[in-house]
Amino acid sequence: MNHEAKLIVFDWDGTLMDSAAHIVSSLQSAIAELDLEKKTDDELKNIIGLGLREAFFALYPQADDNELTALTAHYRVHFFDKQTNTSKLFDGARELIQELQDKDYYLAIATGKGRNGLDIVLKETGMGEFFPITRCADESHSKPHPQMLLDIIDYYGIEANEAIMVGDTEYDLLMANNAQANAVGVTYGVHEKQRLLDCEPLTCLDNVSDLHNWLLN
Repeated sequence: MNHEAKLIVFDWDGTLMDSAAHIVSSLQSAIAELDLEKKTDDELKNIIGLGLREAFFALYPQADDNELTALTAHYRVHFFDKQTNTSKLFDGARELIQELQDKDYYLAIATGKGRNGLDIVLKETGMGEFFPITRCADESHSKPHPQMLLDIIDYYGIEANEAIMVGDTEYDLLMANNAQANAVGVTYGVHEKQRLLDCEPLTCLDNVSDLHNWLLN
């Protein structure tokens, strides 16, 4: 694929923000409150990147709608608890986005977060100004379905092969594949490197500074 990109689309959790620990902790608290079958931290990390209902269904495939709704509600209470949220942007992430904007790249976010959660964190971090368009799992199909990415590509009026999707999970990279866009994996998030490489991205990078250098080279 061509990787002379015009558009760089970022996943949020695990790619720009170091939030995996907080997500896992919030999930564990919600699971305990509802007395559901216990899951390991690794099992919970594995579903980060999916939409909430898709993630919970992957964890509890026998759950009915009422149980999924309750789990979603309890999870959100813990996730939005500012006393326990220690998530922050990865070092160098803000500088990377600023420089990409300065280089006139189109920028966007495609995330498994819900709209309310993304809007809050974009405001809190001051990052919203960089992204004219964002797409969330509760307003589209969950990754790895390509809809979020295709919406963004259509918004900018470019070809799919002029876009790069950057993410830390196979769901991000498979979404790019399904949209016939390019993909770049980052290994500092939740899915291990080999799992990302199996999705055949342009490259896999180990930290934000590597991503900065690769995109701007």
